[in-house]
Amino acid sequence: MALLEVNVDHIATLRQARLITEPDPVTAAALAELAGADGIIVHLREDRRHIQDRDLEILRRTVQTRLNLEMAATDEMLSIASRLKPDVITLVPEKRQELTTEGGLEVAGNKDFLTGYVRRLRDAGIYVSLFVDPQPRQITAAREVGAQCVELHTGTYAETREEAAAQRLFDELLAGAREAAALGLKAKAGHGLNYHNIKRFRGRTEFAEYSIGHSIISRAVLVGMVQAVREMLALIND
Repeated sequence: MALLEVNVDHIATLRQARLITEPDPVTAAALAELAGADGIIVHLREDRRHIQDRDLEILRRTVQTRLNLEMAATDEMLSIASRLKPDVITLVPEKRQELTTEGGLEVAGNKDFLTGYVRRLRDAGIYVSLFVDPQPRQITAAREVGAQCVELHTGTYAETREEAAAQRLFDELLAGAREAAALGLKAKAGHGLNYHNIKRFRGRTEFAEYSIGHSIISRAVLVGMVQAVREMLALIND
């Protein structure tokens, strides 16, 4: 059975639009777990545009499943991760001007730096995943720098409206997941997945986990967090 990690960043986005105390991503995380989510994801960005340090610290104490912290490979984030020790770190690229993460981490071109960075995270007892495009060179490089998992970037697939192109991109994702497994890496899928495009993944065993945020939060606005998470779980594991 595939697992589901729920990203609650956009609960914080709504809160920060008014700079007040609600809605609270900590409460949203608890409701997602109540609905059956297998983990909670937050991205602590350099500019703190949504998740705040306060959120991360409370989530570290309250999440009952596992806490996956998405972050850039910076000294500041390394210090925070080493102190709070989330269950999982997912290293992602980060540009201040982007609305959301636009692509996978360039691992192959930064192996020396990332090898040392990943080693420091693992020495702190943290499980390390890298967010990468489904390209063999990036997946192989992730293994070489010491990652234990790759989250394959599904954004290009998710944004495609043409059926033949979507199928081709989906096949590339499956090939990437198989490549990761052959290298001893866990394979996850995430970015842009929603209640419609997730259906192609149903019944596939290549991916152990799915990371989904915006679509679930958008659905939760209409039907509530518990219902939105349960609906996605039903689609993944039908």
